[in-house]
Amino acid sequence: MTDALDLRPRLAALGFHGLVAAYERFATQAWLTELLATEERERHRRSLLRRTYLARLGSFKAMADFDWKWPKRIDRALVDELMTLRFVEEQNNVLIVGPNGVGKTMLALNLLHQAIACGYTVRAITAAALLADLGEQGSPSAIDRRIKHYARPTVLLIDELGYLSYDHRAADMLFQLVSARYQRKSTVITTNKAFVEWNEIFPSSSCVVSLIDRLSHNAELLPIEGESYRLHETRLRQQERAKKRKPVD
Repeated sequence: MTDALDLRPRLAALGFHGLVAAYERFATQAWLTELLATEERERHRRSLLRRTYLARLGSFKAMADFDWKWPKRIDRALVDELMTLRFVEEQNNVLIVGPNGVGKTMLALNLLHQAIACGYTVRAITAAALLADLGEQGSPSAIDRRIKHYARPTVLLIDELGYLSYDHRAADMLFQLVSARYQRKSTVITTNKAFVEWNEIFPSSSCVVSLIDRLSHNAELLPIEGESYRLHETRLRQQERAKKRKPVD
């Protein structure tokens, strides 16, 4: 039976098998604990950098900058709940629905950033880029490989679904991906279309109902209502510029 101070499990997890084998010689050395802690910190740092790079989050505003007073409707308690990442632990999906400019992508990217900080692998991609990538594959086997690639991250964000329409082949490929992740990994979707409007996204597809069923089962639905905050910011900037302009004689 190992005692509470036995460092061998941590050494083995880091691959220091030589030190594990000769543990009795070095167990009392003060430098062993410092070496172990230093290596763990460095590997954590490098893992965080690697997962952040692979996530492709890009730049985004932090939640501290979100204007909660602007949306006409948003469930702040649900947002706080989502930030705990319980939905990831339960392999559930998140569907963020609302018009342009109300902060859907910002909220989604903050969820993914939180997931990275908690040790999960994540990936962010727009629906257009995802379906274009899958559509460029030249054979069914190549499509399967790319679907497995996108099925791998613990959390996958498919952003801006609904801004373009797609053919039945794209719908079928998205259904395959959603099915591959179903009840295994969490998928976050941002969309400007309610479910009843998804036939407009995939007008010639027969799998829309099944796609919605897989995505919405045990999912968290976050509707946001309001005007575009980006348009609001543009108007404010224009007003400020107008105030600074000198009157023309």
